Amino acid sequence: MSDAHSEQSFVRTPKQLIGVVAGFFLVIVIGIILLVSFVTNDKLDGAGTDSLGPEAVAQRLRPVAEEGFVLRDANAPKVLQSGSAVYTAVCAACHTSGAAGAPKIGVAGDWTARLAQGYDTLVKHAIEGIRAMPAKGGNPDLDNVEVERAVVYLANQSGAKFKEPAVPAPAAAPAAGTDAAAPASANTATAAPAASVAPAAAPAAPTAPAAPAPAAAPATASAEVGKALYSSACLACHGAGIAGAPKLGDKANWSPRIAQGNAVLYEHAIKGYQGKSGVMPPKGGSTAADADVKAAVDYMVASSR
Repeated sequence: MSDAHSEQSFVRTPKQLIGVVAGFFLVIVIGIILLVSFVTNDKLDGAGTDSLGPEAVAQRLRPVAEEGFVLRDANAPKVLQSGSAVYTAVCAACHTSGAAGAPKIGVAGDWTARLAQGYDTLVKHAIEGIRAMPAKGGNPDLDNVEVERAVVYLANQSGAKFKEPAVPAPAAAPAAGTDAAAPASANTATAAPAASVAPAAAPAAPTAPAAPAPAAAPATASAEVGKALYSSACLACHGAGIAGAPKLGDKANWSPRIAQGNAVLYEHAIKGYQGKSGVMPPKGGSTAADADVKAAVDYMVASSR
């Protein structure tokens, strides 16, 4: 009898049954309320990240070429840079640190002897180049006025009081007058009688079809092109080892770079490089063609093996 009683359910009366059923439904209702509350709350980001923030999302959706490419009208007049802009882009590499004997900006003692030569001499040396100073700082695309502005900026920061160079007025286009049309009308008038008395032209003999022009051979940058580009754009840094640049002929510094392979060297020279070993501006600050830059790399590699 004791075993039979122990196996009986704990629900023995109708009141107990009603209590169990009510408790079951209460648990379900509470679970539903908690689930709805969790779903309707704001989304939680992972700890320490803002990957879903509006700024991060906008950055990922930003066009890839938004800053890399700027469309310019090829026929629009060139916008001349200011002296400070030219200095920052071209001159700062040498004139900030005094590399290769360049006078430091703001150091009056470095500029005293040079300022005594006069404005015209300073501009001539900057445009044509002198000693380790390449012509136009190694950027042949600079306008002479831009170079003059950079000279004035450098000199005035170092004790001079030069005036800002004036931009030359553009040459006026030749006016279309009646004089140009007069010879044409005269030639027409004199040609008419000649045509009236000229004998009938004989029928033209059939001509053989023109031979197709031979395909142009792909242009290859020669060793002379590489050497010339080195002298105009690369010498300022690779001649003196400025900003970590390996000196031409220094086998110890070139050996690990040559080991990287030509493809890596070409990419660093064309696109620029900034790392622990130094800083390399794209194309050495010039606008040379990619093939010419590769030729300059080949020239320096061949001279440093």
